[in-house]
Amino acid sequence: MNATIRAGLVLLGLLSVADIAGLALTDGNHPPYVIAVISAVLGVGSLYFVAKAWTGKRSPLRPLLVLRVVSALTAAPAFFVDDVPVAAKAAAAAILVLTAVGAVLVSRAPVTSEVAR
Repeated sequence: MNATIRAGLVLLGLLSVADIAGLALTDGNHPPYVIAVISAVLGVGSLYFVAKAWTGKRSPLRPLLVLRVVSALTAAPAFFVDDVPVAAKAAAAAILVLTAVGAVLVSRAPVTSEVAR
């Protein structure tokens, strides 16, 4: 596993930890508790797949990316709902951008094939 993939895993892992921390940091409105709980569950699942992928396996990458994209999409309503503070919108934008960056880094995993010698 190369450094690019490891950097993506670290980034996605940090986003996962932030999802879990969001449960303790929510005021109940931004994000709503239900979204914070969903994000925390997605964060725990993502950390599981980050740990599995860290060992060099490719199979956890797809479910990891799915969980992180779903988690990022839970932040998107911040741009469409009234009365969302600017800080929450900025956090949502950062989550979306960092998720995209992490996904690109992780998806650069080379496909290995065995060559008969």
